[in-house]
Amino acid sequence: MSLRARLTLTYGGLFLAAGIVLLGVAYALVDQQLSGSGTKVFATRLNPAPGTTPAPGATGRPAQRVTAEEREFVAGTERLMKKQREELHDATVTSLITRGSVALGVVGAAAAALGWLVAGRVLGPLHRVTETARRIAASPAADRGLHERIALRGPRDEVKELADTFDTMVERLDRSFDGQRRFVANASHELRTPLTLGRALVEVAMHRESASPDVRQLGETLLQINARHERLIGGLLLLARSENEITTRAPVDLADVVGHVASQAAPEAASTGVTIEVDAAEAITTGDALLLERVAQNLVENGLRHNSSSGWVKVSCGTCREGAVLDVSNSGPAVPPYEIPALFEPFRRLDGDRVVTAKGAGLGLSIVRSIVRAHNGSVTAVSRPTGGLRVTVTLPSGEVA
Repeated sequence: MSLRARLTLTYGGLFLAAGIVLLGVAYALVDQQLSGSGTKVFATRLNPAPGTTPAPGATGRPAQRVTAEEREFVAGTERLMKKQREELHDATVTSLITRGSVALGVVGAAAAALGWLVAGRVLGPLHRVTETARRIAASPAADRGLHERIALRGPRDEVKELADTFDTMVERLDRSFDGQRRFVANASHELRTPLTLGRALVEVAMHRESASPDVRQLGETLLQINARHERLIGGLLLLARSENEITTRAPVDLADVVGHVASQAAPEAASTGVTIEVDAAEAITTGDALLLERVAQNLVENGLRHNSSSGWVKVSCGTCREGAVLDVSNSGPAVPPYEIPALFEPFRRLDGDRVVTAKGAGLGLSIVRSIVRAHNGSVTAVSRPTGGLRVTVTLPSGEVA
């Protein structure tokens, strides 16, 4: 039950309780008044107090001189008055309870409706806070919606303080995420220069005529280390870029992307003995073509590098009710289902390999997730029963310009 409904029930319940108490008090007062009056008036008319004038129609004689006929008359009159008083009492009480209950029900319903309106107006600012928090939480990129503020206006009450506290928290998170992105981008740019210079010096030393075989072997190892660092920095730059909002969007056919990526990955697949199977149907979406190409490239490379000898990688795309779909599955070693969520985190690998011989920088799937979220899409991964992984990317449908 919502808070508005609970407040309405509380208002209505308190009003009905107060009305019932009021109706009970009125019933007691009326019952007391009807029970205490009637016989006293008649008795006073028959036997007036000493020193008073008898009422018209009364005998005025002392009680000891009242005849039997008069006593019978008095008794009959008292019975008649008692009967009339009981009928009047019953009619009054019945009318009071019936009409009072009806009036209490009508007014109670009106009070509940008024309580519903008042509760909705009071809880309106809270609904605004909830809607803002929901929009921020549901934004495709975790930090894209942090620029939004509630900016609630009104008196300085508890709800206003809650909204201002929420705005302050979101503002600090926005600054933190923005500073993190700038730091990663700047650090990656600064590290590219020394790596490029180091690679050039190693290549010059390796290709000298006086270089010994040991120097050449050392140079090959250093170039592998340098290439891995360059891939790492490139991945960090792409990750920082993909977490930003996509400002330029254009129609993209995933079939063209899949065909291009498969042709580029063919040499690596041939060298590792892995077969690439392509099933590309038209799948139109909108977004950044280069980033979407990187999504398909990372998934295909992930399937090639984490595969078994004589394995396979299947790449397909098409459309469904949700939009354009890109599906990449591969054979290979078994992947525990509980390990899959960690694979989408930066620098997380299934085997924990972080040495020079690592097959990647550990950013492939995290880059895929960031790019897909920036395009308002979703990505899921499941382990295959016979080994390997199946990754499905769903993107919103687009129209060809």
